[in-house]
Amino acid sequence: MDWHNASTDQLCEALLALQTREDVYQFLDDLCTIKEVLDMSQRLSVALLLAKKTSYQAISQQTGASTATISRVSKCYEYGAGGYKMMIERLGDK
Repeated sequence: MDWHNASTDQLCEALLALQTREDVYQFLDDLCTIKEVLDMSQRLSVALLLAKKTSYQAISQQTGASTATISRVSKCYEYGAGGYKMMIERLGDK
């Protein structure tokens, strides 16, 4: 499914326009449900632990993520578009 279109381009531009953490919180609060935001933050936490070669069991214990979620994130981390690895690298610079 090709999800790159004018609407998703506009979403990307909106994300790029956010300047502060509070801006991001306000936008996410309006855009997503709390569960959606928590799910996304959990996936990022899983990816960060996968990058450290943490075991699935330890990741599950630390994040509360199911093994299915960990496996899905691992697949994207290893074979996806590179977004997780790029973000982890950028977060490591901070």
